[in-house]
Amino acid sequence: MTDREILAAVEGPIVMIGFGSIGTGTLPLILRHIDCDPSRIVIVDPSEENRGIADRHGIRFLKERLTPENYIDILTPLLMDDEGRRGFCVNLSVDVSSVAMMELCHELGALYIDTVAEPWLGFYTDETKSPSERSNYALRQRVLDLRDRLPKGCTAVSCCGANPGMVSWFVKQALLDVARDTGHETEAPTSREGWAHLAHVLGVKGIHIAERDTQRAKDPKPRGVFVNTWSVEGFISEGLQPAELGWGTHEKELPFDGREHEFGSKAAIYLMRPGAGTNVRTWTPTAKAQHGFLITHNEAISIADFFTLREGDRVVYRPTCHYAYHPCDDAILSLHEMAGRQWQPQNKWRILHEEEVLDGIDELGVLLYGHEKNAYWYGSQLSIEEARRLAPYQNATGLQVTSAVLAGMVWAIENPDRGIVEADEMDFARCLEIQRRYLGPVTGTYTDWTPLKDRGQLFPEDIDEEDPWQFKNVVVR
Repeated sequence: MTDREILAAVEGPIVMIGFGSIGTGTLPLILRHIDCDPSRIVIVDPSEENRGIADRHGIRFLKERLTPENYIDILTPLLMDDEGRRGFCVNLSVDVSSVAMMELCHELGALYIDTVAEPWLGFYTDETKSPSERSNYALRQRVLDLRDRLPKGCTAVSCCGANPGMVSWFVKQALLDVARDTGHETEAPTSREGWAHLAHVLGVKGIHIAERDTQRAKDPKPRGVFVNTWSVEGFISEGLQPAELGWGTHEKELPFDGREHEFGSKAAIYLMRPGAGTNVRTWTPTAKAQHGFLITHNEAISIADFFTLREGDRVVYRPTCHYAYHPCDDAILSLHEMAGRQWQPQNKWRILHEEEVLDGIDELGVLLYGHEKNAYWYGSQLSIEEARRLAPYQNATGLQVTSAVLAGMVWAIENPDRGIVEADEMDFARCLEIQRRYLGPVTGTYTDWTPLKDRGQLFPEDIDEEDPWQFKNVVVR
């Protein structure tokens, strides 16, 4: 276990919404690194599956399902403080609207953090909504619209887990590394435009959030059970959303099933197919070349938007950005099984707890490509063995997420009046300073791999040989 170093303090109440795999892993990190009164912490969750962990730490547990009809009545007295001390809402739930929670916290003067822009129950499977309307692009736009409506107040950190969240901090450090290694200015920019200019000058065409999870279960996956190393509900929800990606200015043509949004920044596009049914070619240091799923994620849109460079109303630079995820083997089998059921989820779910994992790592980082040195992967290579040593109640995947929540909480406490912010807008160096103790080896690796490398010609393909980094060369058809 790491030392109990106090990084920040919360004098008011802490309300944790959701106590699944991420909530149970976050609680001990809060108790270890944030000076707070445990009697003023309350957990709100509709399931008592993990209540024993809360009881073990003497934390109050409230068995309630939050809905649009009851959340104000339930949460207001929990977040209010008679002596005016600022509370903190830590939203690690599913099916609880992030926008609703942010607005309530703004009214009550409470800090807020979540790991995803979550909607109310039913959003992901609403067949009355178009693919554009039920996309992560649309969910993010709701958060941005709320930011535009509200006066700046208490800090609310949107989408601050491993990804989205930590990977945005990795992108900035990776850019500085590439700048250093190619003889460019290495001082960190101080503005959004400065970061976009740096990426443009370096020639970065795009970014993969490239992840390979090699954690293996001790027991084989049973038939009819969806097994994963993190939230099954979360993975299924985002896997059934349209595949989405930030759309770069170097791209020559839309995919045949690509569609543009009719609202917002226009920084991203979507495909007319689910992310769990879309493969892309990518690379990580351990697995090397591989196929990953183009699962929709908030960071694919926020990173592309953050690094957009404009001259007036004209976009002169934007990188392509998307998630390229190879989950653990049991999750792969679970997805294949679910696809065979016409994308109907299995009746039983299981998250692999740390004692159920035999070995493996979660290799999660960012692959910056198209620059002078071709491609550069920078990220965390956290093993299950090290995760067990570092913190309780979580595997390697979970610890990458919960340590990012901790970093986001500390940053919010240090910057309490910033209003709604995304991970891209936070102090990346400070956040990584807080989080790095829980990430295992954090490494940077250059590679000569491209989507065209070692590509056979047994079947004719429509590829672009002049620019290996065109998305048409990345996506698997």
